Amino acid sequence: MRITINGSSGSGKSTLARRLAAELDLSHVELDAVNWQPGWIDLNSHDRPEFHRRVLAALSGERWVTDGNYSSIQPKIRAMATDAVWLDYPRPLIMGRVIRRSLTRALDRKELWSGTGNVETFSKWLEKEHPIRWSWDHFHQNRLRYGEVFSDPANAHLRVHHLKHPKEVPSLVARLKDLAGP
Repeated sequence: MRITINGSSGSGKSTLARRLAAELDLSHVELDAVNWQPGWIDLNSHDRPEFHRRVLAALSGERWVTDGNYSSIQPKIRAMATDAVWLDYPRPLIMGRVIRRSLTRALDRKELWSGTGNVETFSKWLEKEHPIRWSWDHFHQNRLRYGEVFSDPANAHLRVHHLKHPKEVPSLVARLKDLAGP
């Protein structure tokens, strides 16, 4: 089983991926952890071939779950995946989550990805790339894009699990456990 999880920033992709990894005995590859280097260097922008190489190496096995929306690598991930989870939650729910997450991270000042030294600070909140602003600015665009992606015949091999509310997660987990088998 190879699962890709997509959705707006703050929708819960990484949280769900960690849960699925634990419950289905899958390796978890967080694309943000691969991308973000020390000093907030964005590997996808600064060395895209290396970003792709690292992601594809991490996803070389048969049992994984990955989360993230990096459009440069997503077609390759979807081509390898068996399942796609689209977290298509309402905007108010996502905005509440992304604001709470950013507030907690800025107050805790914990390193976001091991070995990077990267922590969230309040000073970054107004930048256009910050998750709060990104979620707000790209909400409708992302919804349209994923609607097109998951209806594209090139992705017909995927079992698409389109969740519109977090209350659907337990049934998704149960369904994926059934698909994964013993």
